[in-house]
Amino acid sequence: MWIVMAILSAFFAGVTSILAKCGIKKTYSDIATFIRTIVILIFSWFMVFIVDSFHTISSIDTKSFIFLILSGLSTGASWLCYFKALSIGDINKVVAIDKSSIILTVLFAIVILKETNNVLLKIGATILIGIGTFMMIEKKQQKGTNIKESFIIYAFLSAIFAALTSILAKIGISNVESNLGTAIRTFFVLIMAFVVVIYNGKFNQLKKIYIKELIFICLSGIATGASWLCYYYAIQKGIVSVVVPIDKLSILFSITFSYIVFKESLTKKALLGLCLIVVGTLLMALYG
Repeated sequence: MWIVMAILSAFFAGVTSILAKCGIKKTYSDIATFIRTIVILIFSWFMVFIVDSFHTISSIDTKSFIFLILSGLSTGASWLCYFKALSIGDINKVVAIDKSSIILTVLFAIVILKETNNVLLKIGATILIGIGTFMMIEKKQQKGTNIKESFIIYAFLSAIFAALTSILAKIGISNVESNLGTAIRTFFVLIMAFVVVIYNGKFNQLKKIYIKELIFICLSGIATGASWLCYYYAIQKGIVSVVVPIDKLSILFSITFSYIVFKESLTKKALLGLCLIVVGTLLMALYG
């Protein structure tokens, strides 16, 4: 079941990228992150009451609570960087860099969580993913390139924080019902997103959002909520170094949808890079 949930997580994550891109054409990325997080918070707490796990909140120990908070803050940082990158870069490239978080996640899982089975295969697979990611990052030959290419920095920061999120969440959610753990984490993601919006003086822009973009932002929040619920169930029940690679296959959905919706095609070099990422990911998922 946890493998099925990891696959569903990948699908919903792929949908999220497209919906989010549609919602941040004119909307400030941090504002979009704040609104999406509100939607996810409502969605996740709704699921908590559906599965009737709210009453277990008093039994969460201090260690689990601290790590849930840390994973929430790490997720907030990852999101803020990710959607900033999406707002100024191509989905194909942003998603490819963001998914490279699997490299750090696997290394963290080996060192911190002691998931040392098939360690050589995991290292070899991460090398393939790293090479594939590098091949998918290509410079744009256009005016304003120095501005456009700044998305690379944000995308890499997103990957680093995403890797930390998986490990912190695994530790924090181990003795907590997965839906409740997701809801608690999301609350702290919202706090972080709100603070960033206020700090940047963008709160007044909430009333200036186009209705069409607001709808896409909310839909992306629902898709993310669905992805999270599946992902953290899989994280809790399964093996992190297997769940994460399966989840990262969302890149296939993202790139397919980006071609259909935005006509973002891949060069031969980038396509080869994508193949290496998929091969490395599948090796990790099937034999890791």
